[in-house]
Amino acid sequence: MKKRIFLKAFVLASLIMPAFFATAQSKLDKQVLMTIGDQDVTVKEFCDVYYKNNLKSDVIEKKSVDEYLDLFTIFRMKVMEAERMQLDTSAKFQKELAGYRKQLAKPFMSSDDITEDLLEEAYQRKQKDIRASHILIRCDKNALPSDTLKAYNKAMEIRKKAVKGEDFAKLADQYSDDPSARDTKATSDAPARPGNHGDLGYFTVFDMVYPFETGAYNTKAGDISMPVRSDFGYHIIKVKSVTDAMGTVQAAHIFLQLPYDAPQEDVEAMQQKANNIYDQLMAQDGKNWNEMVRQYSDDKGTANNNGTLSQFTVSRIVPEFIEACKSIKVNEIAKPVRTSYGFHIIKLLNTSGVGSFEKERQGLTERVEKDMRSKKSEELVLKQARKEYKFKQNDKNLETFLSTVDSTILDKAYKPADNVKMNDVLFSLQGEPTKVSDFVDYINKNMTKQRYVTPATYAYQLYESFCNETVLNYADSHLEEKYPEFKALVQEYKDGIMLFDLMNLEVWDKAVKDTLGLKEYHERNASKYMWGDRALATIVTVTRPESLPTVHALLDQGIELDSLKNVILHDSIKYVFVRKGFYQRGDNQFVDQTEWKPGVRNEIPSTVDQSTTIVCIREVRGPEEKTLKEARGLVTSDYQVELEQKWVQSLKERYPVKINETVLDKVRAKYQ
Repeated sequence: MKKRIFLKAFVLASLIMPAFFATAQSKLDKQVLMTIGDQDVTVKEFCDVYYKNNLKSDVIEKKSVDEYLDLFTIFRMKVMEAERMQLDTSAKFQKELAGYRKQLAKPFMSSDDITEDLLEEAYQRKQKDIRASHILIRCDKNALPSDTLKAYNKAMEIRKKAVKGEDFAKLADQYSDDPSARDTKATSDAPARPGNHGDLGYFTVFDMVYPFETGAYNTKAGDISMPVRSDFGYHIIKVKSVTDAMGTVQAAHIFLQLPYDAPQEDVEAMQQKANNIYDQLMAQDGKNWNEMVRQYSDDKGTANNNGTLSQFTVSRIVPEFIEACKSIKVNEIAKPVRTSYGFHIIKLLNTSGVGSFEKERQGLTERVEKDMRSKKSEELVLKQARKEYKFKQNDKNLETFLSTVDSTILDKAYKPADNVKMNDVLFSLQGEPTKVSDFVDYINKNMTKQRYVTPATYAYQLYESFCNETVLNYADSHLEEKYPEFKALVQEYKDGIMLFDLMNLEVWDKAVKDTLGLKEYHERNASKYMWGDRALATIVTVTRPESLPTVHALLDQGIELDSLKNVILHDSIKYVFVRKGFYQRGDNQFVDQTEWKPGVRNEIPSTVDQSTTIVCIREVRGPEEKTLKEARGLVTSDYQVELEQKWVQSLKERYPVKINETVLDKVRAKYQ
């Protein structure tokens, strides 16, 4: 965590670079501003960093060129020292840098146009909640074309029945391959469960797989979609309602528990009880809500909190509950509603709704990146990369190889036939060949057991994945030469990781582990770490008035803190809390209200409840030095500063600095 915060601060300003700095190659930019050790630093190198870290509008304290030149020089010395110590060569360092680079590369490996379209689409969908039912006809995503057609035709036949007016719920019970559609009988391990008859309840953007979501949002309320293909199969979607999005919901309820398969007379009796509670609530305009919750709710987990439930979104609660929430305004109470769990009387407390696009943008971006819809952007990047890097496929060699693949590939036991020409080229990028042997290695690492497909079909699926992965990896490996700003950003992360490790090694960890040096530093600087005036006080908090006489009697006896605690515990004196310690001015409001003289006792009644705080002053001390133990945090921090100063001085001796004053004057003039 410490390193993550360090790196974030280190490169925070590196995400924005003006176009004139990215493109200008003036004569001044190319001139050498300074030499550190044996390394030249150009004006551009310094100015880029100076601008990004010092001239942004949100920088509170802007530094002059000369001030920043000193900081930059020390920074470069530290980087040179880290490189001299080869801190960037360890496997741990390389793995960490690779992880950061992967994250940094994401924006450069996506299409801005597609991403923006996806964000806009997601934002528009986020503004609506949909309630829909579906009928699923299963079809494996790798199914043979004949099986795919069979599943599609079955879905179309069922859709025709629904469009003609047959009950959608009954069709779901009869035909859907989604097991949640039908009732489940009780077993020894689980109670009976009602089926949803295809009703998926409410959902919004990102709650469903992308193809299903798109099918639902493209279908009007009351209509039935054409079959929608997802990895699960074909879905026939009936949209019941499209309503304004609630966002995050906070609600409270009075819950009356009742099994979904309860006898009708029990249902009627519970319905009447719920109605009576509701009528009593309405008779007092809901002012007796808290009392009624405590008296009647079967949800003991929320009864002591006025029935308040944890915040939820529409996809997390049964649809009947959401319907009730949507029927009322904030602070209103809905009429009793029955769910599969029993009856609920619901009070709506708050809804977040949907914020502006700019407010929602970051959250939407994160969800889009993790969602399968991001493949749209990847597909465009792939298309552009193939064109840019001159992708050429040898169809003849590919067909020849695929014809040699036998059924062992379906059992995850593939071995290439003897006649396979491993050196045949399947495709090339920028003239660099990718051979059959490369693909065979990929097959061996990625094949899984398969059903429903032929060996050649599965081999071609693997080939497409292999081909796409190779193209993307090739494009990724050339990001630094294609995007100078990406190269600079990766370099900054590399420098940041090296500096963190170097500072740990030379300063932070050294100060913590050097106990003798820390002790000696404290002794030299003891006067810097002083206590102010302090009072040793016992603070007794009595929350019930009836306990005050007993506490006063104990305090009158002059009992010490530990003994006082034991007496209170032994005699079961409840609602009394005791603590003791040294307090400086401002540490405790009750001690501050008490005269600082040994033996003084001050009784302070609360203005908001029935509690009373009693402060007993035991001892008063003037200013005195803190021990190393008491001041360890501050001493360690200051010792680290001293260690760094000495270390930086040694770096200056190892890497002497020569500044070209003539060039520096030009840089000063540039930023006046």
